[in-house]
Order: sequence, then C-alpha cells, then structure tokens
Amino acid sequence: MGRTNPTYRDALDRYEASWSAYRRTLRAAHRPDFDRLFDRAAEFAAASGQQNPTDPHRTVVVSVLLSQERELRRLRERVLALEAADGDPDDGGPQAADGPRGAE
Repeated sequence: MGRTNPTYRDALDRYEASWSAYRRTLRAAHRPDFDRLFDRAAEFAAASGQQNPTDPHRTVVVSVLLSQERELRRLRERVLALEAADGDPDDGGPQAADGPRGAE
C-alpha cells in the first residue's frame, strides 16, 4: 500500500466523501452521530489496512461494529459496577449471594 495501492486512510477519506450528499441532508442533530461512525472506522485503520481492501465498505462496517461492541462492553461493565455498589440483590449486587430476602 502507499505507492501502488492507496492507504486505507486515503480510501476511508474518499469513502466518507462519497457520503457527503447524504450527510448534507441529515438533520443537524444527526450529523455528529454520522461523523462519529467514520471516526470509529478510523480507530481501526491499522487492522483495516491489513485487509488491503479495494473497496473499504466491509472494513468500515466491521470497524464500526467492533467499536460499538467495545462501547457496549464498557457500558455493561459500568452498569454491573454501579449495581454491585448499590447492593441491590436483584441486580447481582453483593447481597444476591446471600439468597433472596426473607428466606430465613
């Protein structure tokens, strides 16, 4: 890549530019979300570049999905930590190991 093939980042920039008409017609409130999709795709540029795709579409989709999975995992871990700190047995907190309430 580089001399004979464009870099993945160059291909990603061109791919993003091809969506400019779509982006323009989005409501202003949705444009940052749309832009974030391409930011997320760029986070995995090194791995995507290893694929050396002629069309970056698939690697963009996989990169965005991977980023979404990472964010879901982070949020799930945060929810579990908050539930555990709360001590609510229904949420898997520390009291849940003691059994149900009123089981004495």
